Amino acid sequence: MNKIDTRAIEEHIRGILIALGDDPTREGLADTPKRVAKMYAEVFEGMNYTNHEIAQMFNKTFEDDPDSYHNSNDIVVVKDIEVFSYCEHHMALMYNMNVSVAYVPNGKVIGLSKIARIADMVAKRLQLQERIGSDIAEIMQEITDSPDVAVIIEASHSCMTARGISKPSARTTTRTMRGKFESDPSLAARLM
Repeated sequence: MNKIDTRAIEEHIRGILIALGDDPTREGLADTPKRVAKMYAEVFEGMNYTNHEIAQMFNKTFEDDPDSYHNSNDIVVVKDIEVFSYCEHHMALMYNMNVSVAYVPNGKVIGLSKIARIADMVAKRLQLQERIGSDIAEIMQEITDSPDVAVIIEASHSCMTARGISKPSARTTTRTMRGKFESDPSLAARLM
């Protein structure tokens, strides 16, 4: 586990304020480096952990009664998990991010709240939207022992909506399909 160095963040934020031409000692900014460092420790908490460590952290499963499912194409879906993340290219906020996670149980099921916690922790990194989906899928596969996982993410990116091309209504959708979700078009269609 890495530890976020809040003292170094404070020093660098102070330097950024100076580079922007402001006075970091003035009343409104005096505590800003400390506040930003505290915020970064919170919003980048996921950077402290590997995918494997996150899987261990939220590995709460229950044995699945094989007779309780009619066939191997029954799916569990948790939709509209709201998270936010920061783009690694501009350190800009990815917001209005909704994550949906699906899997085909393979002998055990995961506690539903753990799926939301996994999505949240993975998002708390400097990320790419595509990698968030891949990371969640990898962690879900490890915990559930199911190769059949899908992650759908829709989000707005402030690096595109608030700067640059400035298109505030633009949304980005990514789909990460593993196992049967990738190889069985009928299962993928049911998910959609």
